[in-house]
Amino acid sequence: MQFQIIDLGLLHYKKAWDFQKEIFLALKYRNLASALILCQHYPVITLGRKADKRNILINESELKLRRIGRYEIERGGDVTYHGPGQLIAYPIFDLNYLKKDINFFLRCLEETIIKLLRGFGVEGEIIPGLTGVWIDKQKIASIGIAIKNWITFHGLSINIKKNDLANFRLIRSCGMDIEMTSLETVLERDIEIKEAKEKLINSFRVVLSPEAGTFLHPKQRVSPERDTLLIS
Repeated sequence: MQFQIIDLGLLHYKKAWDFQKEIFLALKYRNLASALILCQHYPVITLGRKADKRNILINESELKLRRIGRYEIERGGDVTYHGPGQLIAYPIFDLNYLKKDINFFLRCLEETIIKLLRGFGVEGEIIPGLTGVWIDKQKIASIGIAIKNWITFHGLSINIKKNDLANFRLIRSCGMDIEMTSLETVLERDIEIKEAKEKLINSFRVVLSPEAGTFLHPKQRVSPERDTLLIS
């Protein structure tokens, strides 16, 4: 599967959210092939469509004092935190060229993260019934997506830098009492975000390659059944 890579660097969440919508429309109207957006965010808490607001453990005034943004968005999942030192990937992919199956796509994202971790000599794991990737029962990567017209948006976050973990204590991440970890914490050494980006891009290419059996030729394209929003 071919996709364009767009690196936005470090930016506020709202700008990246708006940019996703622009790329989504470009795909919808066939002005662009699938795209992979990479970035980092300034501190922000986001809530999925069915999130419980009680999973944010401090009030709005405290969030403002800490300069942490807050957005209610259309992805699946509950509450999560993003901040500098975390690698964010927004795959804006047309599943008509891949496979029109939400669970299949989620598993592809998990496999992509696992391959990235293996590139650093770390073995990630899947916990049955939960979405994301874990290391020794600590969560290192979260996933929350939305799909409309069988085009995906939102995506995944991977904790790279160990200094990114403190603000997770301000929420019940994913609506659960779980402990988060990072790649630097596991490896006990510094990791450059640039290196993680390169490995993530390569992992996406491997997982979505024709040899992986996940690719559909454009001639096999299936038209969307309806204009609907599907949330994982």
